[in-house]
Amino acid sequence: MTASTERITTPFNAESTAAEAVAGIDLNGQPVIVTGGASGIGIETARALAGAGAEVTLAVRDLAAGQRTAADITATTGNRHVLVAPLDLADQASVASFVAGWDGPLHILVNNAGLMACPLMRTPEGWEMQFATNHLGHFALAMGLHHALAEAGRARVVSVSSAGHLNSPVVFDDIHFLEREYDPWTAYGQSKTANVLFGVEATKRWASDGIAVNALMPGAIHTNLQRYISAEELARMRSRLGGTDPIWKTPQQGAATSVLVATSPLLDGVGGRYFEDCNEAEPHQPGTRRGVADYALDPEAAALLWQVSVDTLSS
Repeated sequence: MTASTERITTPFNAESTAAEAVAGIDLNGQPVIVTGGASGIGIETARALAGAGAEVTLAVRDLAAGQRTAADITATTGNRHVLVAPLDLADQASVASFVAGWDGPLHILVNNAGLMACPLMRTPEGWEMQFATNHLGHFALAMGLHHALAEAGRARVVSVSSAGHLNSPVVFDDIHFLEREYDPWTAYGQSKTANVLFGVEATKRWASDGIAVNALMPGAIHTNLQRYISAEELARMRSRLGGTDPIWKTPQQGAATSVLVATSPLLDGVGGRYFEDCNEAEPHQPGTRRGVADYALDPEAAALLWQVSVDTLSS
């Protein structure tokens, strides 16, 4: 797999919808997984991919919500190949069970599920919950499905990151807040940086298998992801934006960058990059909430994160 190092630009923008991003692309019969596919932009990501003919599996914690979503997607797209499977990314046994139940190739894996700015919680292993869910769970899932992605040939893995990655690099000395004071936004930030770093190292390791891995910022969308955010936290968000409200997208617009990264022929052979508003992001400029931080694309940090993740999961 080879790709130009030039920045990828597309005809789409912040106002584009997921349906527009996938228009004219035929995914007929291609197996696709969308984690968190029963809420927020996961629903619209899955709907757009199903509308293009893919066989979509909604990997969800709430099976009842998954079944309702699958029925709705089938009703709106006519695609009856919308499946539901249980997956709790904070539970490594659940991840292992999902992987064991997967059969055959996998063309697209959309790591969409996430937890944002929650109070300090830990998994039974003692891992900080946002890092465990947003990164370690998806890392274990992708590792477990590597053979299926390789079997598909020219497969894509899509990691839904966030501008929140600008809040923090991965703090390798104390990832799980065992020594430092816990801050929900710092914890969220390092988990979202980890999503980007995963794409950098995974593309390096898996390019020879035809697998490209990219990350993206979907934009600000009113979803259940904000369930832990108080009015005070929203005020803090506004202060980071210079006292202004973020520009909110509809769920259909929020899903557009995920769908574009998953399907666009403009990204053939492209991996290890970060996209926003349906285009590859520019380097971050201080004082803004746009672009990608240098530390999120740092190959040394990406390699270290990979090893730390492997060691953590095997301990």
